[in-house]
Amino acid sequence: MNHTERLPRNRTYLMCPPEHFTVEYAINPWMDTSVPVDPALALKQWSILRDTLGDLGHTVHVLDAVPGLPDMVYAANGAFSVDGTVYGARFRYPERAAEADAHAAFYGAGGWRYAGPAHINEGEGDFAYLPGAYGGLVLAGYGFRTDPAAHAEAQEVLGRPVLSLRLVDPAFYHLDTALAALDDRTIAYYPGAFSAASQRVLAQLFPDAVIADRADAEAFGLNLVSDGRHVILNTEAIAMGERVRAAGYLPVHIDLSELKRGGGSVKCAVAELRP
Repeated sequence: MNHTERLPRNRTYLMCPPEHFTVEYAINPWMDTSVPVDPALALKQWSILRDTLGDLGHTVHVLDAVPGLPDMVYAANGAFSVDGTVYGARFRYPERAAEADAHAAFYGAGGWRYAGPAHINEGEGDFAYLPGAYGGLVLAGYGFRTDPAAHAEAQEVLGRPVLSLRLVDPAFYHLDTALAALDDRTIAYYPGAFSAASQRVLAQLFPDAVIADRADAEAFGLNLVSDGRHVILNTEAIAMGERVRAAGYLPVHIDLSELKRGGGSVKCAVAELRP
């Protein structure tokens, strides 16, 4: 398949500026409280990512940052939306709990159908939607942050089949560090992040997936955003960029080195809104 056959689809995204971003606590293996964050550089890198999405023709909404919530920049974790319905987040760690309220207020003000969760889940951090696969399939991760019970709850809220995938490597604590949607039916993933059974399921359902290795995943090369043609990923993920290029997509590299200090990259900073 050549590049001309990969067609982008206009998307709507939600981002939150890193106005209060610091690494004050460590709740994943990538966070090091001894290394200070450069706030000006973090904001500059975030702004380039936002502008890149806009330049590609996508709509970007901005959620106001809240003092005392340094991880709000990882906007993907605050909720998960499908067809105008939003399944809200309920964070595992108390340091992030109030982020869910800020996201709920945003969706409430926008007229979305919002469902508050009973079970712990971290939004698009552990959910990925493939509208063109098997009639509209949600892939859902568990093992570190999201409770498996949230998968059944999300299925009832969203009315879409939810496939549970077990994450087994603490370095890849969210699904979006180990698996990404490249278009409406195609994924890229690192098999070693998943249990043997989950690997077999993914191989059966997605035989044409782009397969990443550990170096790709450690470079946060799977923490990407794709519109079906353009794949936005961080500058460290050079090899992953070549993998998606070989599959017919156009890689667009953005430097998000400061956000990586908190354990996130492109996808963590971008929630997709699906009216």
